[in-house]
Amino acid sequence: MEQMSAYEIAKALNAEYHGEDVAIDHISTDSRDLSGNCLFVALEGERTDGHRYVAAALRGGARLAAVQKPVEGLTPEEESRLLRVENTFYAPLAIAAAYRKRYSLLTVGVTGSVGKTTTKDFIAAVLSARYKTLKSQGNHNNEFGLPVTVFELDPSYQAGVFEMGMDARGDISRLTAVVKPDIGVITNVGVSHLERLGTRENILAAKLEITEGMADGSPLILCGDNDLLSTVEIPRLRVLRYGIEAPELDARAEEIVTGEGETRFVIVWKGGRYPARIPAMGRHNAMNALAGFLVGIEAGMTPEEAAEALSGYAISGMRQRVRLWNGIKVVEDCYNAAPDSMNAALDTLSGMECEGRKICVFADMRELGSASDESHRAIGQHAARVADKLLVYGPQSHLYVEGANAAGLSDAREYPDRPALTQAVREAVRPGDIVWFKGSLLMNLEEVLRAVFPDVE
Repeated sequence: MEQMSAYEIAKALNAEYHGEDVAIDHISTDSRDLSGNCLFVALEGERTDGHRYVAAALRGGARLAAVQKPVEGLTPEEESRLLRVENTFYAPLAIAAAYRKRYSLLTVGVTGSVGKTTTKDFIAAVLSARYKTLKSQGNHNNEFGLPVTVFELDPSYQAGVFEMGMDARGDISRLTAVVKPDIGVITNVGVSHLERLGTRENILAAKLEITEGMADGSPLILCGDNDLLSTVEIPRLRVLRYGIEAPELDARAEEIVTGEGETRFVIVWKGGRYPARIPAMGRHNAMNALAGFLVGIEAGMTPEEAAEALSGYAISGMRQRVRLWNGIKVVEDCYNAAPDSMNAALDTLSGMECEGRKICVFADMRELGSASDESHRAIGQHAARVADKLLVYGPQSHLYVEGANAAGLSDAREYPDRPALTQAVREAVRPGDIVWFKGSLLMNLEEVLRAVFPDVE
C-alpha cells in the first residue's frame, strides 16, 4: 500500500479526527498485525470486540485507530489518534474506494455462484500476457478481502481482476462501488446461497448488483448456457455471452477434448476458429476460459493472442489439483462444492482414463436451503454412473448414498466423521485408482486427503 495521509483517510471515512496528519501505509483489523505505519480498525463482532485492543494497538505500533464507540483507558495523546466513525465494519471498503481512485487501470469484476475464482484466474492469465495485472488472491472477495487486493495497487499496474463474493443482497453493491469495473463477468447463477436468498431469481438480482458500478456502454460478459443469465438484457450495457450449448453466443467452445491435466478446444468467435489449450481438465473449464478470452478481446488483444494466453492459467488453491501418490491419482478439489461444480467434477472424472477404480470421496454441499435434499440425492445418482466406490461424510451425506444406491451403486458408504472416513479411504485405495475429493470448504475434506496421502506430489 502506498502512503495515505491521516486527513485523506478521515475524509474517506467521513470521520471526526483532530490529530497529527501522519502517513499510513497499512490497514489492519488484527491487533497482532501492526506492521509499518498502521491504521488499526476496531471491529465489533459476536465473539470479540476490537475496541478492547485499541489501547494495546496504539501502544504496540499503530499510528491511528478507527473506532465506533468510546474507548476507556487512553491518554489524551492516544485519544488524539482516534478516527471516530459510525460503523467500523465498512471502514476498509471506504478507505479502499478512496485509494482505488488514485489509479487509472483496466478493471474487471467477476462474480457468480460457481466458477468465479477459476474464471478470475483465466482472465488474469490472458491480461497478463500483455498488461501488468493484479488479481484477487485466495478468498479475498468480500468486504475485508477485496480491500486487501485494492491496497496492493501501485502506478505500475495496468489491469486488475477483482473477485466479488456475497452472502446477502447489497454485498456486491458495496464491492462494485469500490472497483468500478470496466468489464463485468457473471459466471453462473446456481443454488449456492439459496438458504439465505430464497430463490434463484433473488440470487440473480444479487449477482447483477455488479452492474451498479459499471459505466454506460461497458461490456457485461455472461455465461449463455445458464438458464437465468441467457435472458438477461441491460440496455445501458453491452451484453456478451459465452458457452458451449446455447444457440446464440458471442464466443463458443467446440471440439473439446480433455486429456491428462489439460483440455484442448476450439474457440469460435465472429466466424473465426482459434485453437486453445488450458492446463485444466473438463468442459466446465473450457467454459470458464471463454470468459477470459472475451475479456482479452475487450481489452484490445487479438483473438489469437487471447486464445494463446489461456495456456498461462495456473490452478488456485485446492481446485482440481491432480497429483500422484504411490501409483494413485489424487484429485484435490476441496475448495468448495455446489451442484453445478459437483456435476462438472463427475463429468470430468468420467472422461479420465483409469487402470483401477474411480473412487469419489465427497462431503456435504452447504447453504443450499430447500434444494439441499434433492441436490445431494441427484449428485449421488450421478456418482453412481461414474464411480466404482463412493465414500462420504457430513450431516447430509446419507442423501448421496440414497441417490447412489437408487441408481445402482451398492458400494456407497456414509461415515460419521473425518477420522472414520480417513480410515475407510486408507483401507480402500490401491495403485491404479483415481480418488476424487470434493466438498464444501467448511467440511475440511482436505484434512482427510492429507492424512491418507501424506506428502502427495
